Amino acid sequence: MAPKRKREAAANGDVAEKSNAAKKVKAPPAKAAAPPKSTAFKLNGDAPVHIQLIAGSYDRILHGITVTIKTTEVTSEPPAEAESTDKKKKSKKSITTTPITTTEQSASFADTFLFNAHNSAIRCLAISPPSAPAPKQTQKVLLATGSTDERINIYNLSAHPPSSRSISDPDTQLLSSLAPRPILENNKNRELGTLLHHTGNITRLCFPNRSKLLSAAEDSTIGVTRTRDWALLHNFKCPIPKVFGRPSGDTAGVGGTPQGVNDFAVHPSNKIMISVSKGEKCMRLWNLETGKKSRVLNFERTMLNEAGEGKHSTGEARRIIWGSSSSKGGEDEFALAFNRDVVVFGMDCRPRCKVMGGINRTKVHVIKYVRLGDEEEDGALLAVSTEDGRVLFFDTAEENCQPATEGKTLATARLVGQLGGKEAGVTGRVKDFVVLPVEDEKGVRSWFVATAGSDGLVRVWRLGSGELTVEEKKEESTRQVGKLLGAYGTQNRITCLGGFVMIPRSDGAEESEYEFDEEDDDDEEDSYDE
Repeated sequence: MAPKRKREAAANGDVAEKSNAAKKVKAPPAKAAAPPKSTAFKLNGDAPVHIQLIAGSYDRILHGITVTIKTTEVTSEPPAEAESTDKKKKSKKSITTTPITTTEQSASFADTFLFNAHNSAIRCLAISPPSAPAPKQTQKVLLATGSTDERINIYNLSAHPPSSRSISDPDTQLLSSLAPRPILENNKNRELGTLLHHTGNITRLCFPNRSKLLSAAEDSTIGVTRTRDWALLHNFKCPIPKVFGRPSGDTAGVGGTPQGVNDFAVHPSNKIMISVSKGEKCMRLWNLETGKKSRVLNFERTMLNEAGEGKHSTGEARRIIWGSSSSKGGEDEFALAFNRDVVVFGMDCRPRCKVMGGINRTKVHVIKYVRLGDEEEDGALLAVSTEDGRVLFFDTAEENCQPATEGKTLATARLVGQLGGKEAGVTGRVKDFVVLPVEDEKGVRSWFVATAGSDGLVRVWRLGSGELTVEEKKEESTRQVGKLLGAYGTQNRITCLGGFVMIPRSDGAEESEYEFDEEDDDDEEDSYDE
């Protein structure tokens, strides 16, 4: 019997060694040593840049717009020389002048798609990163839209501009000639289906990576969906706030008090998430690895008062986003947007500064971080869109903030620049905006900014490389940044906006149906699952 036991033990040992070897092979190599990849689109000289914009509206319409930005050379004559003031010489000086050649950019717009996507107003949308490049295959982008009809629609978009064959198609040219606006349709865009796991209005959508979709709704839940088979992996249930008394004249029915998730933000490590809800003066931290609540952080009364949330205000945060400051090393932080101000918190969950203290307060709509480079020491600026048509860029580094005044506890972030506003002829609210970084052949970074408002206009701006630099001297007046390249009227009341820079089509690439890569199938071993 002993030799048999030895053989069994040896066999079990072989199996264990094989399983261990398999585990070692399956484990991915460490990615920390790899150099950081640039997130900006690489420009190819004076070649045109194609941008795909998607706008949702109150009118249930999903509108896709293709923006083509071209660079042209403009030749102008130098200014005329002044006449000679010497009395002895009465004739003008004859000086030979050479023309000055400069480059200018202009934007042209064309409709990609235009249809009624939902049964009611579209509240939010999200765009996934493009699929991994493969030889002789095109890349895809996922689009998710959420509405007040409790539905999430999923679409598959091509990451490349339309091919020359489709543009020269006679049917396409005939349709474009009959329409009042240019049409540049991509026949490879597809609708995949609808998700119905929420029982309330959809408030927020996010693709932390290509393999997961996170969605929040007014049913006080945050759902995690796997994009491989669109299976619901986990539901984070936020508690419904208790109502302490009802105001006079309130006609809401029983259980009709405000509830639901306003917004959430996932840390770049995909391990932590913060959510803010209606009727709550707090924020909740969630552990994405275990799928459970980590802690609850209540807002202090003094902080709410300095942020413009008085005694009779709701005190709830409307928006939240992760980012980093512009200080050396780029310390991680997150920002909370209230009704009329934004408060920046450090990683210790303590308020660091507010942003609207030094200027006239107005309603805040969207906040986003704009990275100044791919290196950690480059940092980022906080961009805020307002009710009066401005996009403000703030430096939230602790050493650059203005100290708190007497009787206050929060410092004020430094205003770096202003995009739009009355000075640029924009007076309507900016409901949403998109910042797309690009880099030229020398590695100099600039940005294309697309803004949209309730007036239905989509404006495309160009931000130069030096316009967002933090200067040492403090200017009394607000510095105007950005140059308007073009505007397009959608004739709809826009509520949300998304976009990406289209990838040039490689030679020999063939359009394929919607499919996932192997790396997406094995992504993170479904850490959000219970």
